[in-house]
Amino acid sequence: MKIIPAIDIRGGKVVRLAQGSRDNQTVYSDSPLDTAKKLALPGVEMIHIVDLDGAFEGKPVNLGIILEIAKKIRPKIELGGGIRDEDTLRKALEAGIYRVVIGTKALEQGFIEEAAGKFGDRIVAGIDAREGFIYTKGWTHKTDKKAVDLAREVEKMGIKTVNYTDISQDGMLEGPNIESLKEILDSIDIDVVIAGGISSMDDIKKLQPMEKDGLKGMIIGKAIYENKIDLKEALKLCSQKE
Repeated sequence: MKIIPAIDIRGGKVVRLAQGSRDNQTVYSDSPLDTAKKLALPGVEMIHIVDLDGAFEGKPVNLGIILEIAKKIRPKIELGGGIRDEDTLRKALEAGIYRVVIGTKALEQGFIEEAAGKFGDRIVAGIDAREGFIYTKGWTHKTDKKAVDLAREVEKMGIKTVNYTDISQDGMLEGPNIESLKEILDSIDIDVVIAGGISSMDDIKKLQPMEKDGLKGMIIGKAIYENKIDLKEALKLCSQKE
């Protein structure tokens, strides 16, 4: 089980939003690079970075900062936020981003299927949902598409990994939505990574047994910044063999 630390960037700063709300923001650092260096502990294979400005505006805004991070730290970088055309996608991958998360455009079958065909497992589908329904455009637009249906569709399109976020739990430090996660895991046979709400070592322990069902990673942000989870201890726990 991989522990994947998260960095959300808005206005060049490291922030966290509660339930994705632009009006409920906490700033944790003025330097995303310094934050990335602190998170790049032994055992961290990848850092998940979201360009929040990009998600809201529909095109990358903080890509320069993110590419600098990719060049200066050891862990691989997974990027999400505002990647909505092939040129931007290709530019990010060629510049040193390891994986790109496609969220809003995942609803467009042709786009994500073509991306998966060209770039393989470097493309991840971002499934962001509230009460079972997909939200897009920086979580500002509710769709009539169910999360489980989209998960099944992207699997058929060749996607190998899904990042699943329950928006209602994100940034709330109230624990993940286990039931909605189980529903996703039961619906597909590809890898799933969970984000949103993981706030304690107990949460991690509850999620670990679900690895046998396809849960391969946990994206953790606010709980690390708020010292609710010690990253080193989390890495140690998840590296232990049963």
